[in-house]
Amino acid sequence: MKTAPSPLPICVRVNDAARMIGVGRTKLYELIAAGEVETVKLGKATRITTASLHDLIRRQRGAG
Repeated sequence: MKTAPSPLPICVRVNDAARMIGVGRTKLYELIAAGEVETVKLGKATRITTASLHDLIRRQRGAG
């Protein structure tokens, strides 16, 4: 019996998001403060939407 692949996450922890785009936590928080990356609060936890990470990279590729 074949199992379905795990769905891709729609949001990730700050450390994971920073690792995904190859920056440090400080730079990621700068991007958040500048409105470049979207966050979601789940209780006290801050999560980064993976869609906003993809959008950031897409914008940066277009700017180069």
